[in-house]
Amino acid sequence: MGIFKAIGNIFKRSTQNGQREDSSLPRLGASTIFTTATGGNPLNISTVYHCVDFLSSKIAALPIQYMRLKGDIYVEDKEHPLHYLLQVQPNPAMSAFDFWKMVVQYVLLRGNAYIVPVYGGELFYSSLALLDPDNVTHNTENDTYTIITSNLTLNEDEVIHIKNFSLDGKRGLSTLTYARLTSDIALVSDKESLNRMEVGVRGIVSNASGDVRGFGAYQDKELKKTAIDLDARFRGGERIVSLPGQTQFSPIALTSADMQFLETKKFNLRDICRFFSVSPIFVYDDSSNNYKTAELANVELMSDTLYPFLRKIELELHRKLVPRSLSCKRQFKFNLLDLLACDLDSKVKYQTSTIAAGLATVNEWRKKENKPAVEGGDTVLVSANLKSLQNLINENKQNGEGQTGIN
Repeated sequence: MGIFKAIGNIFKRSTQNGQREDSSLPRLGASTIFTTATGGNPLNISTVYHCVDFLSSKIAALPIQYMRLKGDIYVEDKEHPLHYLLQVQPNPAMSAFDFWKMVVQYVLLRGNAYIVPVYGGELFYSSLALLDPDNVTHNTENDTYTIITSNLTLNEDEVIHIKNFSLDGKRGLSTLTYARLTSDIALVSDKESLNRMEVGVRGIVSNASGDVRGFGAYQDKELKKTAIDLDARFRGGERIVSLPGQTQFSPIALTSADMQFLETKKFNLRDICRFFSVSPIFVYDDSSNNYKTAELANVELMSDTLYPFLRKIELELHRKLVPRSLSCKRQFKFNLLDLLACDLDSKVKYQTSTIAAGLATVNEWRKKENKPAVEGGDTVLVSANLKSLQNLINENKQNGEGQTGIN
């Protein structure tokens, strides 16, 4: 029952500073669960840590653009104060990367991220204040937010509230709320791994001849003393030890239970990845990895994981920072092209495809790559490798050949 009680209290704050005492000997495999070696923090689980860091870093690395309608297209408004706040420094304490990384971490681990726009002179925004979710009380009946430390109450339209999965549409829930059982198992597994590594060599001390004749209570005590002595010497770092008399040491190899334990750790990794919608490939689980699966994993990451999260942020910024009268003339947009910044092969293929389809010119791409314009680079090009059969016949007639030119 002790282990279930420990699992139940894994995320609860403890007011006791002491550690539980265990009367069992360490050489028998006994250990204290959830000591300071692993603790109750889910971020101590490598898969949870990497999923949170991976998603938050991916999103933080994407620049978010404040755009205005010019003619029939949206262009980035670099003169507006929001451009500096969104892409350079939202507040004096953080860069834009640190700010958005923390926002995503709050959403995943706490369920909610609260941002308060601060006005400066001329009714323009001067900074974006990111609040600790534990310091904010959300009244869902009155749609108000109260900052506990300053006792300041704000209306719903004064707070940018980015939520995780929600059951009522007003309050987000941490991903770990639903992944608690899996994370508990993973924490116990990590503690068990530490215990097994800490115990070190395991084996049986017995009579060398295999003959039990002459062994009684006295001899059993001597064997027990020998076992305790060997355990202490192995723990002390000795690699080669001597055995007294006719005793024999038989090391214990991996059992079926040990093998099943290793399989459980693999299951925990994949199960945690499911909760965060991250492919196991991105947490370096390459047990079934190949080029095709890696390529599909990148596509699924952008379409199934990143895009919904980015769209959530874009819409929340739009409805809280843009007046209703300008809602069709302004928008916030993450630049997804930066996801290809380090994938040069995919980047070149995409650039070539847009030029061939007439969606961009050579000079437009050169400008984005910080290259000078070239002569003729502003001409819109369209791939013309395919022609209709009738056009080919007409061309041949104009040339006086009278042939279709088809073999």
